[in-house]
Amino acid sequence: MAPVAPKTTVESLLKRISEEHDGLSRQLKVIARYIEQHRDHLGLEGIRDVADHCEVQPSAVVRFAKHFGFSGFTEMQRIFRDGLAHQISPSRSYKTRIREVIESGAGSLSAVEIAQELLGGSIAAMQELRDGLHGPSFKKAVDLLAEAEAIWIAGSRRSFPIAAYLDYALQHTDKRIGLVTALGSMHEGQMRSVRKSDVMIAISFAPYAEETLAVIQAALQRGARLIAITDSRMSPLARDAHVALIVQDNTTFGFRSLTNTMGLAQGLFMALAYRLELPYRSTTASNEEAGR
Repeated sequence: MAPVAPKTTVESLLKRISEEHDGLSRQLKVIARYIEQHRDHLGLEGIRDVADHCEVQPSAVVRFAKHFGFSGFTEMQRIFRDGLAHQISPSRSYKTRIREVIESGAGSLSAVEIAQELLGGSIAAMQELRDGLHGPSFKKAVDLLAEAEAIWIAGSRRSFPIAAYLDYALQHTDKRIGLVTALGSMHEGQMRSVRKSDVMIAISFAPYAEETLAVIQAALQRGARLIAITDSRMSPLARDAHVALIVQDNTTFGFRSLTNTMGLAQGLFMALAYRLELPYRSTTASNEEAGR
């Protein structure tokens, strides 16, 4: 492997990992995903901690580091320690506290306490999303939507509520909007209407919905541009996307919320509405008029 440049950053390393992800062995892919999703704590973890979490031998972690040009795990870990105080997010700290609550006996929690834990985790995760939102990618997504003649939206299973919201919100623009669902297996027919001037917004998280991946490939084959909302740069959506918006929702007691993803979707629409100079009409005022 070519040596790593002295000024390698976490972002540049993660970008390289995502570019080479498909060519990695199964064990190295597991380590790659772990590093991406736990980058905030990697500067504090020992090699055995990483190996245990990935269910591999420490030698596999060393092999991973050497694959990307480092002498070993310690040298790779050093770049994650730079600015560590800024990297430790509220969400990561909250997840640690949740784990402690579970280990101490989650069964003793009341219904209100469970709700509070979920809401607290969501608040912390939203803070992390706000601080880590990649501006250039978000702007590019808005640009693609503004230029598109038609916007198609695909999201199945857990992602369907996000797709349905975007369908509703984007109907406020002058663009043609299409919500692609697998209902009645009609999505293949819908894809015949996709054109090169169109944009597809696809939402999916691991394990990625097969029907969403099929719709993406059909849209790309017809020349549409893809905006992916997903949980990893290494996901199959991000690999083929013209722009990928990475978002990881909070998990509380094994339940993954949609708070972050919905917030990102709403922000995307509001930024587009501002860009298109859509007229503002107060919902409260409309309700009052309707009641007269």
